[in-house]
Amino acid sequence: MHTEIRLASIEDLAIVLPFVRTFHQVENIPIAEKDLKTSLSTLLNNDTLGGIWLIYCEGQAVGYIMLSFGYSLEFGGKDAFIDEFYIQPEFRGLGLGKETLKLIKMVAKELGICTLLLEVDKTKDKAQKLYSDLNFIFRDRYFLMLASL
Repeated sequence: MHTEIRLASIEDLAIVLPFVRTFHQVENIPIAEKDLKTSLSTLLNNDTLGGIWLIYCEGQAVGYIMLSFGYSLEFGGKDAFIDEFYIQPEFRGLGLGKETLKLIKMVAKELGICTLLLEVDKTKDKAQKLYSDLNFIFRDRYFLMLASL
């Protein structure tokens, strides 16, 4: 199956928004609709923050992958966090996830990013295997922690 990714713009909000809503519902990520639209619009209008790439299979939009940009002394420069990654259920198991990750790695390299980071649910063995197969490594010594401001 032919897989490609394309950087979304604000004109793609109507395509991106339903994917994001579904992902948030499935992953139980609570966010008010107004806040979601504001956050998405901000990201789609400001490429210094990161971006959303729509995933296409045979020309049909089937999901998205989102990068948030940062900078790390530890990793030697620009890094990016794969903050969200969603493929519609009927398109899973076809190799699209693997191809998408290969493509986003190439995009990241072109953008001067030296390290990609992500988090994965401890109960999602298939996702962990996919990421491991593509050379993402577990950092057992560290926990991802957060503080809402």
